[in-house]
Amino acid sequence: MSKRTLDVATESEIIEMALSDHVSFSQIRAVHGLGPDQVKALMRLRLKPGSYRAWRARVRKFADRREVYK
Repeated sequence: MSKRTLDVATESEIIEMALSDHVSFSQIRAVHGLGPDQVKALMRLRLKPGSYRAWRARVRKFADRREVYK
């Protein structure tokens, strides 16, 4: 993750944003300065393994669908 430590409230906000289907990684970067890899690392650290896998699958499917509509 990043070298700076995040407080619990900031971590919770980032996780909430990442779980939302309406917020992109670029929006998270604009607000909190974390890139996609850092967000994925945070999610892997804080979510249960099954929840993380389900989230990654959903994000991947959503990204694939968006490319079709471009």
